[in-house]
Amino acid sequence: MSFTDKVVIVTGASSGIGAATAVVFAKEGANLVIVGRNEDRLNKVAEQCASSGNQPLIVKADMTNDDDVKKIVTDTIEKFGKIDVLVNNAGMSVSGSILNGDLLKAYDETLAVNLRAVVHLTALATPHLVETKGNIINISSIAGKMVTTSLSLPYSISKAAIDHFTRGAALELAPSGVRVNSVSPGPVKTDFFDNAGTVISWEIIASRIPLKRCSEPEEVGDIILYLASDKAKGITGSDFVCDNGGLLKIG
Repeated sequence: MSFTDKVVIVTGASSGIGAATAVVFAKEGANLVIVGRNEDRLNKVAEQCASSGNQPLIVKADMTNDDDVKKIVTDTIEKFGKIDVLVNNAGMSVSGSILNGDLLKAYDETLAVNLRAVVHLTALATPHLVETKGNIINISSIAGKMVTTSLSLPYSISKAAIDHFTRGAALELAPSGVRVNSVSPGPVKTDFFDNAGTVISWEIIASRIPLKRCSEPEEVGDIILYLASDKAKGITGSDFVCDNGGLLKIG
């Protein structure tokens, strides 16, 4: 699945799934644009990518800042002249519930990154993707298909919306030759929960999942790579679940 001469944007690339995805694409020869808020972490990911592929373009950006989102596209076009693949991976979670009285605040903060920024960047990148007959992969979650705790409701809402946005975008862009798909992981061993201020035990989570394991970020990266490749040229509007059976039973 060579991506030589292909230009791939990965948001949320400073750690976790985004970082692993960037490295996977680098190994296949892609010209990468890695996006995140933590420049030090991005530099470390860039080193990993460069060790097995091309030196990535680093774009430090806050996905809630419209000017920063525009900069992702303008910097990419200025450097590489095109966009072939957009991986909308940046995401976060803020706890909030109806009864606690903090749901709206958590909702606004979570959807600003997990939904609005995805819609915005997709709209800006699409004209360039139409030119290359490229494709988009949105990173969703099994949380969009279930509700685990009341405090995670804003995150679940955002991912349910991403699923539907993926289908709607796929339908609109299909006549232009642009494919749009999503990937819905279950628990993945990243720093996501740490960033959300949640203390977890991967062993306890794994014990509640049918396959008794949590995924590694590289597993999700491999699925993203496949969906972005010509091997998936007939796939659009689909959601690929990789959750070790988590949707079948958690708890």
